[in-house]
Amino acid sequence: MEWLGLEMLAELPATGKILLDCRHNPYLVLLAFLIACAGSFATLDMAERLSHVELPAAQRRWRLLGACCLAGGIWAMHFVSLLALQTPLEVHYDVALTGASLLIMLLAGWMAMNTLGRQELLPRHYLQAAVCFGLGIIAMHYAGMAAMRSSAQQFYRPDLFAASVAAAIATSLAALLFARYLRNGSGSLYQLMKYGASVLMAAGIVGTHLLGMAALTLVIAPDTPLSLPVSDNSLQLSLTIAFITLLISASSISAALSDKKLQSKEHDLRRVNVLLSQLDQARVSLQQAAHYDALTNLVNRRGFNQVFAERLAEQTANDGMLAVMFLDIDHFKRINDSLGHDAGDELLKVIAAHIKIATRSQDVVARFGGDEFCILTALHSRDEARHLAQRIMQKMKEPIDLAGRRMVMTTSIGISVFPDDGRTCEELLKNADLALYQSKGCGRNNLNFFNSNLKTRATLELQLEEELRIALLEEHGLRIHYQPIFDLHSGQVAKLEALVRWQHPQHGLLSPDRFIGIAEANGLIAELDLWVLRHACADLAQLIRHGYDGLKVTVNCSALTLAREELGREIEDALRQAGISARQLELEVTENALMGNIHNTIALLKGIRAQGVSLSIDDFGTGYSSLAYLKRLPLDTLKIDRSFIQEVPRCRPDMEIVQAIIVMAHTLHLQVITEGVESVEQYQFLAQQGCDFVQGYLLSRPVPLGELRPILGELNQRHQQRQSSFNPYAGTDQSASPDLFADSPDYHASASIGRPGR
Repeated sequence: MEWLGLEMLAELPATGKILLDCRHNPYLVLLAFLIACAGSFATLDMAERLSHVELPAAQRRWRLLGACCLAGGIWAMHFVSLLALQTPLEVHYDVALTGASLLIMLLAGWMAMNTLGRQELLPRHYLQAAVCFGLGIIAMHYAGMAAMRSSAQQFYRPDLFAASVAAAIATSLAALLFARYLRNGSGSLYQLMKYGASVLMAAGIVGTHLLGMAALTLVIAPDTPLSLPVSDNSLQLSLTIAFITLLISASSISAALSDKKLQSKEHDLRRVNVLLSQLDQARVSLQQAAHYDALTNLVNRRGFNQVFAERLAEQTANDGMLAVMFLDIDHFKRINDSLGHDAGDELLKVIAAHIKIATRSQDVVARFGGDEFCILTALHSRDEARHLAQRIMQKMKEPIDLAGRRMVMTTSIGISVFPDDGRTCEELLKNADLALYQSKGCGRNNLNFFNSNLKTRATLELQLEEELRIALLEEHGLRIHYQPIFDLHSGQVAKLEALVRWQHPQHGLLSPDRFIGIAEANGLIAELDLWVLRHACADLAQLIRHGYDGLKVTVNCSALTLAREELGREIEDALRQAGISARQLELEVTENALMGNIHNTIALLKGIRAQGVSLSIDDFGTGYSSLAYLKRLPLDTLKIDRSFIQEVPRCRPDMEIVQAIIVMAHTLHLQVITEGVESVEQYQFLAQQGCDFVQGYLLSRPVPLGELRPILGELNQRHQQRQSSFNPYAGTDQSASPDLFADSPDYHASASIGRPGR
């Protein structure tokens, strides 16, 4: 088979001269190998850049440059290798065919780079591209051989020819795999792998060329005159081609390296821009989180303080007015406790929307936390603040559908006005808070403006709180007064109610209503109750040593103390330290304290009663107790509140109520104490109705332990004189006991201060 004058599969002629002395210049072959290495490395760089660019125009540029590097390297290697062939004949090259071989190689290189530019390559894609590229190399090689003009004819061995085709396809497949695998990576190991792959690719290309040259046999016909080479400029031409090719490859590699660095910088710049954008978003998010409430999207405390300072400075410069309103949702805790915190959150959203609707666009509405909101508004008169607060309260009364229920919420509002009520943010907020507590103390669902009396009272309460802590810590100033409880059946004093007093250094003797609320609000009530318990037990032990072994002492227990699981152990410790028996102690609890957590309360009271301590329910009839619960409580005594006895015998309904309570208590096997007995008529009525015990100013005021023994002796002595009358003091000089029958207004005023309960 003849192709372009080449005998590819034909047999050598039987006659003719065969030229065997064809050798290669080893230096030029080595130069050709270096050219192939440079071209292979440049091609790998182009394939890497091709996979990292995103713009189609840039991809086309890198494909073209990669095709030029690949084709130029292989073609230059082939041409330099041809120049390395040393023959005893004059050889020159056809320019057209030489150029055609270069074009063939460029086309094959373009096809290879297009294949490498695909996003996804399957095995069949590699195989197809390897066959096409390998055949392109073979076509370039033999077209270049056909461009070699001499007096000899070229014959090729079929087996070596086939081997060169297979080598070209295998080298192409390896080159594609290397280029695809090495398109991503960095570091020294990655560069070493690229160098190694370039050497292997170059070795395959040079090996393909040498196989093709090994298949070549030059034959000269007998009648063909020999034309010896006149001059040999192959070295100069080889060096020129090598220099140009290497320069192109180096330029391409340099361009790829520069583009890689530039793209890396662009990526870094993009990453920096992304980070800056993320930082801006994070800053906005942080600012949102720092200055806005996540639940209601209202301004939070931090954001409110910032706006408040700005508005305050503005109004100060313009001699304007500002109002600060504190809002607290009435009984909001019940929603969380009964419906759950999710329902509470939904309710807060609705309430926040109601407040926003009721306010003006220039007003600042903030949520300070929990169910507490704050409003900042500019105004011209205090009436504007009042009208705004009333509008908010009216809006709040609109029914709200929540968790399948329809409910109406109310709010308490406290207002302070700049500059009348303060000139700093802290002062105005504090004063608005004081006004809010005034609203809550007045029954809630109310609004109040700040006044100086609130500050005075708050200052006094703070002072009393601090001094009460010190008094409890140092056990200095607190006193216990005891009020006798008279047994109507035995005619003897059976019990003593321990009532705490505070001998204040500036304010004198303070009754419980002056400091019990402070103790409850500031976590001191449990400590105060325990102090009274310990000292009452110790005082009773002292009375027992003086012969009053039949007495009991009753100690009041607050709702907060009753909620403590340690109460039973503390009672046991107090009894053991005092050395008295549990049957000589009675614990008084109020109805409201019992109803707080009825199941836990019942369990705790059963444990206390199991110790032998008696239990009494105080102020019966004034709370929210249920008879269904009352029969389950482990009680011994029921104490009728003084409010039911005050109008006896003038008020018949009160008499009937007292009578019904006594009958009910006896039916439940409970003894009955009536407190607040201040007249003989009340005493006689209670005795007639079967009341068990009485307590009140008719018998004695609460007195210190040092004054108690004479009173006990006098009351017990007069029991013998009541046989002929219900009045236990008949036949005695009443004027000698002013505490027993005092009916003056001064007496009743003092009775309200010394009423049992603490």
